[in-house]
Amino acid sequence: MNVRSYPFGPATGLEIDPEYGRLRDHEPLARVKLPYGEEGWLLTRYDDVRIALSDSRFSLAQAAVRDTPRLGPQRMGAILTDLDPPDHTRLRRLLAHAFTVRRVEQLRAGAERLAGELVDEMEKTGPPVDLLTAFAIPLPGLMVCELLGVPYDDRDHFRELAAAFMSVTALTDEEKIARLGELAEYLAGLADRRREHQEDDLISALVVAQEEGDRLTAEELVQLTVLLLGAGYDSTASQIVNSVHALFRFPGQLDLLRARPELMPGAVEELLRWIPGQEAADILPRYALEDVELSGGTVRAGEPVLLAKHAANRDPRHFPDPDPDRLDVTRNAKGHLAFGHGPHHCIGAQLARMDIQVALTALLTRLPGLRQAVPDDEIAWRTGMAMRGPIALPVSW
Repeated sequence: MNVRSYPFGPATGLEIDPEYGRLRDHEPLARVKLPYGEEGWLLTRYDDVRIALSDSRFSLAQAAVRDTPRLGPQRMGAILTDLDPPDHTRLRRLLAHAFTVRRVEQLRAGAERLAGELVDEMEKTGPPVDLLTAFAIPLPGLMVCELLGVPYDDRDHFRELAAAFMSVTALTDEEKIARLGELAEYLAGLADRRREHQEDDLISALVVAQEEGDRLTAEELVQLTVLLLGAGYDSTASQIVNSVHALFRFPGQLDLLRARPELMPGAVEELLRWIPGQEAADILPRYALEDVELSGGTVRAGEPVLLAKHAANRDPRHFPDPDPDRLDVTRNAKGHLAFGHGPHHCIGAQLARMDIQVALTALLTRLPGLRQAVPDDEIAWRTGMAMRGPIALPVSW
């Protein structure tokens, strides 16, 4: 049996290693070995990945007690990703009380105001500016602070602590543990204050959330908040800057989106489909609880599968026209797997969508001449984090 070392190579830019396409066509169930943990099967076809995400025959909870395939010595996991239904269902249902579409839409006007203020500051500074530090990081950061109820004066310290959650290898294990401990202490203190004095924020809503008399414990509240923070902050900032960079790479699509702003909601879905996460973002292995037949063969009970969602999102069997390797803002990208699928579908997906829509709309309407200020080969990409993204993206207008 051919066992490949995984990942196949460094994740640079927004490119996908050609090996994913070869495996998707010829070996959709491929045996891989990561730097740590046991061997596993890599899934690259859309239908197989979707099954593994949603079928009860695959378990995330088993990963908590196994020597999982992983990039670093420490396994990646969190309160919701270490549980299967019904325990997962209970926590997600409690969380849903506080994380509704209505609550997200109530934040849209505030997001538009913040985005406008950030563009104002960019214009005052004058080009070139780094889009990441001037816009892409502050917008979701401020939105998460507003959503959770983090005081404005704490935001810089809060961002530093929050960055540890998304680190894969950028921090040592000791540094990551220390920062996550500080973050947990901060959030626990904030929750304590909300128990005494509730406000219109997510922490307050989680404090009072209950389902048939069942409330979140203090530990569950903190862990869920940390998980939401990682999903709604760093990943959204990365998606904003990556979306702008992707549109620069496809200038015809950028011009089309400027000319037809009504395409924005669908364009955001297409950008979510097309832009790959770093391979590490998909390394939350599922374990088969029984033998499962997939398109490439049989996964035996007890074996782990790794889900290459970025390869699945470019599977021509599901996204046949036009070429799925091409960005097309008019494409119907419905069903993409950027936010997962099934019981573990990202509960913060609506907030992320709204943030990205607001961000791109503000940039393209207020700065119609927005363009990349340096050649592609001068952009440095970060490593050791759970999401791809440039270290800086200089822009002019």
